[in-house]
Amino acid sequence: MGEMISFATLERQRDLLRDRIDAAIARVLDHGQYIMGPEVAAFEIALAAFTQASHVVGCANGTDALTMVMMAEGIGPGDVVFVPAFSFVATAEAAAQLGATPYFVDVEEGSFNLDPASLGRAVEDAANGRFGRSRLVIPVDLFGQPADYTTIGSIAQAAGLTILSDAAQSVGGVADDRAVGTLAPWTTTSFFPSKPLGCYGDGGAVFCDTEEKAELLRSLRFHGKGSSKYDTVRVGLNSRLDTLQAAILIEKLTTLAPELERRQAIADRYSSALADIAEVPRVRAGARSAWAQYTLRIADRNAVAERCKAAGVPTAVYYPRPLHLLGGYEGYPVVPGGCPISERLCGEVLSLPMGGYLRDDEIDRVISVVRG
Repeated sequence: MGEMISFATLERQRDLLRDRIDAAIARVLDHGQYIMGPEVAAFEIALAAFTQASHVVGCANGTDALTMVMMAEGIGPGDVVFVPAFSFVATAEAAAQLGATPYFVDVEEGSFNLDPASLGRAVEDAANGRFGRSRLVIPVDLFGQPADYTTIGSIAQAAGLTILSDAAQSVGGVADDRAVGTLAPWTTTSFFPSKPLGCYGDGGAVFCDTEEKAELLRSLRFHGKGSSKYDTVRVGLNSRLDTLQAAILIEKLTTLAPELERRQAIADRYSSALADIAEVPRVRAGARSAWAQYTLRIADRNAVAERCKAAGVPTAVYYPRPLHLLGGYEGYPVVPGGCPISERLCGEVLSLPMGGYLRDDEIDRVISVVRG
């Protein structure tokens, strides 16, 4: 067994940025504004400029970001929210916590993203109101690739649905010459440490297209405040992005562009070398993934994962069970015909090491071990 390869190379990024991050943290310690300090607004402005989004509002984590948007849209009991069955549970959890009904839709085999045809069947199934009022659809940009917002948008418009893009894994991605953060009326993301843009704890943000929406979000993240912290004008959350995390994110944002280029180069090498033994990810024409994960579909996944482990090559399974089969979500509606693609993917997907600082010799080793 050789030296263990880093799954996400975060420690190499940390070493590269250590002096700058130490200085950024020291500035926060010196001014002492640990909650909503100046770095929060500075990061929001910088991220909006990076993505060309109209507004960015930071919050405590990606799940809260989803919740804040649903609160802004008045989502609650009696409302239906369409979500893909192949995703992390937070996508459905945010709706369920507000008393809404998550309705599970299948995904595409090639992209892993929400299948517009399955969404169309789900919308038709729910049209008579037996599950409640159809209000929202949440495409998830899984593993970093933007969903098909053009086709989903047509379905949503016809059904009167609002689109909320769950971009927890896709900041830096592009579709049809538009960056993630500008592809839907609402977009949320996470700064969990392993994301392409991650902090050193929890963090999240919402991208939106009007100042009115941004002001509402700023109120919601701060207990529903109005003109002051003691002027509470609505029910809100305690979901502020910490100043220390914002300071760290400002520094990490400066290296995101070259890291995305490196992730693309790694994905290209993996796909070229492994396409004859596995189903490699397929990126839609006109789209560019942020490559949060590089995920294969492989029939003998468990055997390959064990071989990789023995050789010091880490792998991961995102996700081992579809959402509609999790114990906490079994009672919610599922698209007619079920979600067979989601169920199949859960038995076949395997994610390989991916990060902006993987070395060429490490990539060669991963490929060699996966090929056996």
